[in-house]
Amino acid sequence: MSAPETQRERQRLKILWEYQVLDTVPEEIFDQLTELAARICEAPIALISLVDEDRQWFKSRVGISLRETSRDVSFCAHAIRQSGLFLVSDATKDPRFSRNPLVVSDPKIRFYAGAPLVTPDGHALGTLCVIDTVPRKLRPDQQQALLILARHVVSQLELRRRSRELTQARADRQKELETVRRLRTELARTRRELARLKKGNPSRRPRQPA
Repeated sequence: MSAPETQRERQRLKILWEYQVLDTVPEEIFDQLTELAARICEAPIALISLVDEDRQWFKSRVGISLRETSRDVSFCAHAIRQSGLFLVSDATKDPRFSRNPLVVSDPKIRFYAGAPLVTPDGHALGTLCVIDTVPRKLRPDQQQALLILARHVVSQLELRRRSRELTQARADRQKELETVRRLRTELARTRRELARLKKGNPSRRPRQPA
């Protein structure tokens, strides 16, 4: 079963695209957070998943070779619709996922826990999730740790975004300065040309009567 789109989906997608993170290369800080989530939650698979219109794309992944899946089979598409953890103890017994191809075939998901990656303005871009191939639960301390790590992922996305915006602002400022210098140079050249023309053709004043 595919997760229904929320009323805010169009705005959520707009904000996701503004982060310019989809289809980017792996980055160490995100890989470290994913690895930490897997270790703390004692899970063989952990992902930073970003959900766009028709797919979930993995910014970072541990224990799985897939880089993305279609959105209609995504557990994360369900997880982004709530503010807290989205927990599935045994996917084979959950009517939403029992026939999901990720459950009935590789990687044969049984357990899923996803913490939404919620931006400062309240939009969930995706999840930090952990997955297991056996039914299980997370301890309360593991649940809390996963939520904390998800907030760290969002903080890194924000830093990445602001760094890019600052770089762009500096580039724009440099272009403005270059434009000002060029205009000043052209103005100085025009003034010199006018002075040269004036010197070569001085205005004649009428003679005063004796």
